[in-house]
Amino acid sequence: MSGKKFNRRLIRERCLQALYAFEMNGEGLDDLIEGILTDIANESDKEFGETLIYKVVANRDKLDEMIKSKVANWEMDRIALIDRLLLRMAIAEFLFFPDIPPKVSINEAIEIAKEYSTAKSGKFVNGILDSILSELKKSGKLNKTGRGLIEESLPKKSQGK
Repeated sequence: MSGKKFNRRLIRERCLQALYAFEMNGEGLDDLIEGILTDIANESDKEFGETLIYKVVANRDKLDEMIKSKVANWEMDRIALIDRLLLRMAIAEFLFFPDIPPKVSINEAIEIAKEYSTAKSGKFVNGILDSILSELKKSGKLNKTGRGLIEESLPKKSQGK
């Protein structure tokens, strides 16, 4: 199991790199994906990476709207690009990957943020994703299947932080 977890972390990091480069250049997405995932031997890992990148790019506006709903308007432009990309990736996993537990998406985003972004990024990313996740659950838009994916055991935190 640890091998798969490591692979997925690696894939998410590669996706982040591809999305970052795409954000900078605005072109050549297919070439970026091909280049960044070229040495991934496992087909399902490669497919996960490609799908994640395409879902993030195709749904960028929707994902950004969800992020914007959790931060003040002026803050959106101030969110570090890496954090914004990680948020988009995790939210895309919430929405389009029914087999990935939300906890995993959140933890991966936090760990990658800690490694590649600022000291405060982990906490920031966690707060936004927790908030979006509970909203998706309330609205019934969280489409998760399989054992251990629908966890009702999350303690309900009061909103007065």
